[in-house]
Amino acid sequence: MTDADAPASPAPAAPPPAALDVNGPDFAALVAARLCHDFISPASAIVSGLDLLEDPSAQDMREDAMSLITSSARKLAELLQFTRVAFGASASAENFDSRELEKLAQQGVFAHVRPNLTWDIAPQSLNKAASRALLNIAQIAASALPAGGTATLRAVVADGRTAITADAVGPRARLRPEVLAGLKGEPLGEGLGGPWVQAAYLFAVVRAAGGQIGVEIAEERVSIAAWTPAD
Repeated sequence: MTDADAPASPAPAAPPPAALDVNGPDFAALVAARLCHDFISPASAIVSGLDLLEDPSAQDMREDAMSLITSSARKLAELLQFTRVAFGASASAENFDSRELEKLAQQGVFAHVRPNLTWDIAPQSLNKAASRALLNIAQIAASALPAGGTATLRAVVADGRTAITADAVGPRARLRPEVLAGLKGEPLGEGLGGPWVQAAYLFAVVRAAGGQIGVEIAEERVSIAAWTPAD
């Protein structure tokens, strides 16, 4: 973890680099593309299920079609609920119960991937910036474990700060280069825009709140840490 990004430093956070324009149309387009990528799979599965129901030659698959529609609709609803808090304003809410955030992380992310979630966070209220950061960190930690493993999430409010950590432990734990670039507030170079834009969005959310974020990578472990003001 670099000194510049270490979440424990009390120094005022520097603004994001000028090259990372989170208010520009290109950044908004990448966020939209990332969200569409997440939604298209369950939405397409629902359409496939409806096509089976309407196919006279596939009436013997009606039960399978209904099962596909039901599970895909549930997945899509859970993804939308997760995204509403992780990327959106979530109506007028300014604070979120950590137990509700756990439910969003479990149902919206970990129910659909290989790694498991260990939620080591006491019931408490977290402000919007900390809640957004926590959910995005959870999703990035899950993506760091393509072969499975366990992502342990922690959040502690003390001394006017919310300190968030995620330890992703498992075989082949890693972060894509574009994710590392985004977490440092660097512009997208080579690589996929979807993983980068979430990391860059997380960086921007934390820095805009006045906090800091850092990452450390070891063998079969990826650790992400951030802090944001608790007020």
